[in-house]
Amino acid sequence: MTTILVIDDEPGVRDLLQDALTGAGYRVQSATNGADGLDQLRRRSADLCIVDINMPTMNGFEFLEKLRAHDPKTPVLMLTARDSSDDVEHGLRVGADDYVRKPFSIEELLLRVAAILRRTGLDENDDHVFTCGPLTMNIDQHVVTLSEEEIELSATEFRLLEVLLEHQDRVVTREQLLRDVWNIDFDSETSVLDTYISYVRRKIHHDDFAPITTIRGVGFKLVNPTARQ
Repeated sequence: MTTILVIDDEPGVRDLLQDALTGAGYRVQSATNGADGLDQLRRRSADLCIVDINMPTMNGFEFLEKLRAHDPKTPVLMLTARDSSDDVEHGLRVGADDYVRKPFSIEELLLRVAAILRRTGLDENDDHVFTCGPLTMNIDQHVVTLSEEEIELSATEFRLLEVLLEHQDRVVTREQLLRDVWNIDFDSETSVLDTYISYVRRKIHHDDFAPITTIRGVGFKLVNPTARQ
């Protein structure tokens, strides 16, 4: 059973999320602040963390930075009552996979949770393999290999590469990538996309294989080398 760790200092929010997530078939753990959450993760892993930004002792940003220092993979969904897009960008930059603004609807939150779990390979309905030259992505197993050697990607890096592979040899606009990977559907000057493109390039570009190209002023394209032959 998929385990979700809820970290929020408000008892009412923790209870609401526990009831909703349990009703949706997830196992739920809870913590009152970031430090408590990290302590729980040391004792028992989770498949997803739902983390409030504003908390005493250790806030959501601090929790995320400490988690990512040793765990690049466990997905994190941030809860924020803040309206500033700077806070959203900061959370995404330090490793958040998605965010939900308070007050939120339970339906929206459950959809976001399901989407994150789907792109991290925990959705049993995903059984798909993409290939591009020596690069292979197995969605079902959440495994990426390059020349048969496994490449370690964070949940966000995996989703970004997945979207590019889904549209290989076609241009994917910046707006589409921000929407499909980070659920950012507002006008944004964020550089988080460029940052993660550089992360993925460093991991999959080797020797003469460099499939991710920049289409200046538009977006990016993943080019299959075999298609050019």
